[in-house]
Amino acid sequence: MAELDLNELKRRMDGAISSLKSDLAGLRTGRASPSLLDPITVEAYGNQMPLNQVANVTAPEARMVAVTVWDKQMVGKVERAIRESSLGLNPITDGQTLRIPLPELNEQRRKELVKVAQQYGEGAKIAARHVRRDGMETLKKLEKDGEMGQDDSRQTSDRVQKLTDDTIAEIEKMLSVKEAEIMQV
Repeated sequence: MAELDLNELKRRMDGAISSLKSDLAGLRTGRASPSLLDPITVEAYGNQMPLNQVANVTAPEARMVAVTVWDKQMVGKVERAIRESSLGLNPITDGQTLRIPLPELNEQRRKELVKVAQQYGEGAKIAARHVRRDGMETLKKLEKDGEMGQDDSRQTSDRVQKLTDDTIAEIEKMLSVKEAEIMQV
């Protein structure tokens, strides 16, 4: 008898959560952190690459991030990628090193960062709902093909829904923690 692999659905939903974790890590709070630039990708050698694969990112001071680009040809592209990101940063180019001063977070900037965090959270929730939809479609197909009874299908669909609800609750919790962290002066 064929059945739906709940562990696979859980793994895919956990993927949405871990993706959200890395996105939220890139949102800055009060201190500089190399992970701040993790969401940024750079067009390098014909591909989109994470910034940390073309440069070394460090936080030498509490309000400064330094990016040392390995290939001189890439400095302009890295600078443009940082400027065009949703992080609102202005790098200062000094040879192959970009110094990025982090401005004090004012109330308006904090609210903007909270909105960005909420967008990331919404993306993660949508991903979890897509996983749920895939699971429900598989269940309907199994039931239609006679490989699963109606009762089993209903029970499994309830378990898929509970998995989705738990995942979305986890996402909400992560968001509220990050929002509190951002709004803390």
